[in-house]
Amino acid sequence: MNNSQTQTFDFIIVGAGSAGCVLANRLSESGKYSVCVLEAGPADKTPFIKIPAAFGYFMFSKKYNWDYDAQIVDDIRQGKALNVPRGKTLGGSSSTNAMLYIRGQQEDYDEWQQLGNNGWSYQDLLPYFKKSENNSRGESEFHGANGPLHVSDREIHYPLSKTFITASAQAGFNITDDFNSAVQEGAGYFQCTINEGQRCSSAKAYLLPALQRNNVTVIVEALTTKIVIEDLKAVAVVYSKKGKTSTIRANKEVILSSGAINSPQLLMLSGIGEKSQLEQHGIECIHSLTGVGQNLQEHVDACVFVNSKKHDGISTSVGGLFRMIPDLFKYLTKREGKLSNSISEAGAFLKSENSVARPDIQLHMVPLLYDDNGRDLKLMAKDGYSCHVCILRPKSTGTVRLSSADPFAAPEINFNFFSHPEDKKILVNGIKQVRKILASNAFDDYRGEEVHPGISAQSDEEIFAKAKERLGTVFHPVGTCKMGCDDMAVVDTQLKVHGIDNLRVVDASIMPRLVSGNTNAPTIAIAEKAADMILAFYRSNA
Repeated sequence: MNNSQTQTFDFIIVGAGSAGCVLANRLSESGKYSVCVLEAGPADKTPFIKIPAAFGYFMFSKKYNWDYDAQIVDDIRQGKALNVPRGKTLGGSSSTNAMLYIRGQQEDYDEWQQLGNNGWSYQDLLPYFKKSENNSRGESEFHGANGPLHVSDREIHYPLSKTFITASAQAGFNITDDFNSAVQEGAGYFQCTINEGQRCSSAKAYLLPALQRNNVTVIVEALTTKIVIEDLKAVAVVYSKKGKTSTIRANKEVILSSGAINSPQLLMLSGIGEKSQLEQHGIECIHSLTGVGQNLQEHVDACVFVNSKKHDGISTSVGGLFRMIPDLFKYLTKREGKLSNSISEAGAFLKSENSVARPDIQLHMVPLLYDDNGRDLKLMAKDGYSCHVCILRPKSTGTVRLSSADPFAAPEINFNFFSHPEDKKILVNGIKQVRKILASNAFDDYRGEEVHPGISAQSDEEIFAKAKERLGTVFHPVGTCKMGCDDMAVVDTQLKVHGIDNLRVVDASIMPRLVSGNTNAPTIAIAEKAADMILAFYRSNA
């Protein structure tokens, strides 16, 4: 393309996900800088995004979901593909997730700082959590009330959710009314990014207001295929839209906010990564950074399924769908009822065993038999309930690698689950804790047969073998462009890519360690902090 025809912006943001939407808003706020956001997916126009309980739709959609598969492992899901859904629309995964608002534990962020990332402790991040948040509980030591992201307590619709809380207390666990306060530990109800019965994605919270400004440009269905590097400086990006290739230039910076799968993929496609891997695909290595695509971490998820003697949960049977008709009318007329909430109303953060210093497992109570990202419709047609357990801080790490030099080809994702033996122990003990809760008297009126792992699985080896048959994830990949100063770090504490000028990564991929909980809220806080750092940099260098 002729340079005279090439559009130029101050900032180019690649990806309109949880982080990208925040950056688009904050960097354009003053009117001083022009911002262009490139999003590979379509606009967020489908009504299924707005309806909280409809998030399961996106597990079947290739239009709004990257729908990746991880590398097949023979003893996981019996050799079937492990699905890796990622949001592919304005708002990214914040437009397709279960909307739970969880920050993790204070120690998570303090550990980031201890690893050499000054300025990233919990006390450093807390102001940004509060800045982003408009909590229905109002302003407090731990919560904000004036931010764009609506966070609210939800009406509890399923008796099973209340039963889970009662059972947790009977089993000897603490009860908490706020997973995001000083102490996370205990069972309780989740707050969600829902406002007036509708999902509050980062697109709705941040991008929609920014679109009213004449210095913000958003291009959808535009897959970024390459970052243009000249003299170790990011100067432009190349993108493809409807078969046409275009180039746009950046006066100041290119910012990758494509997530833990796509950000490292784009760096490698652009010649930044481990040299031998790039050369394997015929890509010239412009700058060698061994850590690109390494350090992949995810919340591995196992489940306990129990048939229910009652029929007040969710099922996809004819009877179950018929029972939802009143709630459909309630939602259409008032935005109330079961469709106005996340499917998981209650959960817990617990220690897998008493000797553990802080919670290392998270539980999600679900009022249906939920497996394979909700794609097992036959299972869900039965009356039952699930309690999912995930390892909060897994020690096993995996990789994201190129499968091809073709930017349209999916990358190779290898979670490398259970490569560290400690993760196996935590998972098995977590299932035992779930069984302890579900065996409490509170569940007597519901409890039927344990479908999975099944009562025959009693030893650690038996439990582990059965757990792997239905193993999944909680859709929280992080770490593949980690922040730090060691040989495997990709970005520094300013989130600048080591060795490349005018290029940053701002998304969950920069987390050096996975946080103890859902990743949407931390990703938004990371972007809030990054925006402040970027603006401060240009103020000081004006």
